[in-house]
Amino acid sequence: MLVVHGFEAVPPEAKGAVLALGNFDGVHRGHQILVQRAIEEARRVDRPGGVLLFEPHPREFFNPAAPHFRLTSLEEKLAVFDQLGLDVAVVLPFDGRLAALAADEFIARVLVGALAVSHVVVGYHFFFGRNRSGSAETLRTAGKTLGFGVTVVEPVADRGEPFSSTAIRLLLAEGDVKGAAEALGRPWRVKGPVIGGAQRGTGLGFPTANVALPKGTALGHGIFAVRVKLDGRSLDGAAYLGTRPTFDDGMPVLEVFLFDFDEKIYGREIEVSFIDKVRDDRKFHSAEELVQQMEADCAKASEILAAEPAQKS
Repeated sequence: MLVVHGFEAVPPEAKGAVLALGNFDGVHRGHQILVQRAIEEARRVDRPGGVLLFEPHPREFFNPAAPHFRLTSLEEKLAVFDQLGLDVAVVLPFDGRLAALAADEFIARVLVGALAVSHVVVGYHFFFGRNRSGSAETLRTAGKTLGFGVTVVEPVADRGEPFSSTAIRLLLAEGDVKGAAEALGRPWRVKGPVIGGAQRGTGLGFPTANVALPKGTALGHGIFAVRVKLDGRSLDGAAYLGTRPTFDDGMPVLEVFLFDFDEKIYGREIEVSFIDKVRDDRKFHSAEELVQQMEADCAKASEILAAEPAQKS
């Protein structure tokens, strides 16, 4: 998949494409329908199929002081787009210059002038341009004049609930990682280097790999069954996210205990996929009581993972 950053120097092979437009945070099952429609139209007219997205999320640009819970990094978005079979991804830096463009200027300068789009695919609630003045209807009107097609995708729902990034964040805030995975079409993941910790897990007989959470992450606290990618390997484990109320009730930490694993991995990058929740976080009266519960938690996590087929990606 060709990745194009910005619209100043667009290579010829990225022009004339059918593009799905959006922020695509999570690239959830609703987003995947937009991508599928773009690919179908692209194949029909023999053009490249792709996406146009903004980085960072406009919410981060307009309110940088407020932590924004991103479901997916740009790296993961691009990896998912590639797996879905797209030919091109156009990443527009969302800055003051782009934010200042009126809707008609965005269409004329970016979509038509720089990218020469042949067709765009958007969700029914897509807004763009200065003060969010542009809508799907704006695109339809412009397309008739400027010569590009427009497909507007209605809400995609499961059991009556439309898929949305906001709804997935709410599920994760409740610790419902299994529900989030159903909406995403894959487990929710955190990726980062293993960092040093207080070594309490080692002292209790459960050495853990600590991972710094991305800014704004708001996952409900508890114990989770997880799968971890390390150097191309898939490893099973149990993860704790919480404030360690039995000890210091400090800042939230993510600690991952890998089953049947004794390598030193400080500084190495791991990807943690959350499969299901084992239990909520709680305070214990003693370290001994906590160890006993941790043994039960690991047994439960192993049981969950044994019943959950490993995914290829």
